[in-house]
Amino acid sequence: MNETITAATKTKTTTFLPDYGMPKFEMPKFDHMEMPEAFREMTEKGVAHAKDTYAKAKVASEKAADLFESTFACAAKGLTGYNLKLIEITRANTRAAFDYAHELMGVKSPSELIELSTAQMRKQFEIASAQNKDLCALAQQVATETAEPIKTGVSKAFNKAA
Repeated sequence: MNETITAATKTKTTTFLPDYGMPKFEMPKFDHMEMPEAFREMTEKGVAHAKDTYAKAKVASEKAADLFESTFACAAKGLTGYNLKLIEITRANTRAAFDYAHELMGVKSPSELIELSTAQMRKQFEIASAQNKDLCALAQQVATETAEPIKTGVSKAFNKAA
């Protein structure tokens, strides 16, 4: 846009691009426009439906968060018990190994060494079998207790949906 101002008359003249026969467009004025009642009603229903869906999603996500929290707490408790059992087993096996080493120092003949070694292997096999049974039972208990909150939550969700 070019503007020139003359000093004597203080008039402003503006020159535009030439008119090529293009129609002039103006923005419509929305000052006093009324919305149709059907459109307003549809919009209000849409907003109400969105609020309802949001509320339901919020409740569902809170329940899911609670479910995960209880599941993780149960799993942490069970794994702590499992780790304590492993530590107990390690202590018992370490004590047994030191006892065996102490007994080996008192051996006086090869036949006594073979007898002591055979007895030690038999004893350790029985102990290891019992320890494995205990660990399997504990692992199964931890898995069952950890899965219980999930099972309960899913059952409630399906019963509510039905």
